[in-house]
Amino acid sequence: MISFLITIAVFMLMECVTWLTHKYVMHGLMWYFHADHHQPKYEHVFERNDIFFVIFAIPSIVLFYYGTESGINYLFFIGLGITIYGFCYFMIHDVLIHQRFKWFKNTKNKYLIGLRKAHKVHHKHLGKEEGECFGMLFVPFKYYKM
Repeated sequence: MISFLITIAVFMLMECVTWLTHKYVMHGLMWYFHADHHQPKYEHVFERNDIFFVIFAIPSIVLFYYGTESGINYLFFIGLGITIYGFCYFMIHDVLIHQRFKWFKNTKNKYLIGLRKAHKVHHKHLGKEEGECFGMLFVPFKYYKM
């Protein structure tokens, strides 16, 4: 039971980590890697922005390694929470919102439509300043009513 709670807590904490990283790292120090993601059309299959998937995967890999070194311990479940969040992020951000894969084009789900609207508002700013809606899975309720 504690392993489940650790995994869920880390999953939820990752939304905060994502918001902070997106606002202060991606739209700050590492804007060079994120800038192409804010352009209207992608020139290639991959973007420089995809480096963040690798950056976020490294802690998971390390935690999985040390979490299974001498039997499964709490580090494994922290890594699992990060990995599950990363999978959800990929499915929401790259598949649903940006349609990099055309799997869920015509959703009628209000929550998913709200996510799309909030992310559209985020992308209306092509530069790194004046951004809004930096989270991914939890967005302000006003986007569900629009």
